[in-house]
Amino acid sequence: MIALTLIGKPDCHLCEVASDVVDAVVADLPDALAEDMEITELSILDDPALYEKYWEKIPVLLIDGEQHAHWRISPERLREALAAKADATAGQGPAQAADAAEGVER
Repeated sequence: MIALTLIGKPDCHLCEVASDVVDAVVADLPDALAEDMEITELSILDDPALYEKYWEKIPVLLIDGEQHAHWRISPERLREALAAKADATAGQGPAQAADAAEGVER
């Protein structure tokens, strides 16, 4: 499972554009990969810690908890990052995939 987390706030034009970019990129992925995506949208207005960390950078896109981009999301760069993430976890069981996402070697 690849977790995409988009952090923004309501009435944020760039956040809406970023959401559209994420949706379009995921829609263009092969079905097996797209089905392995979990997309979550969070608002900095709902979480003081997110506000403190990201208020100047929204929208922010995290891939498996790591910051991928902020302000503007490049579709090409996102496609490349998701392909690399998929390649890194291909052929692994759930435990190995989780370790790869965490950067743990066994």
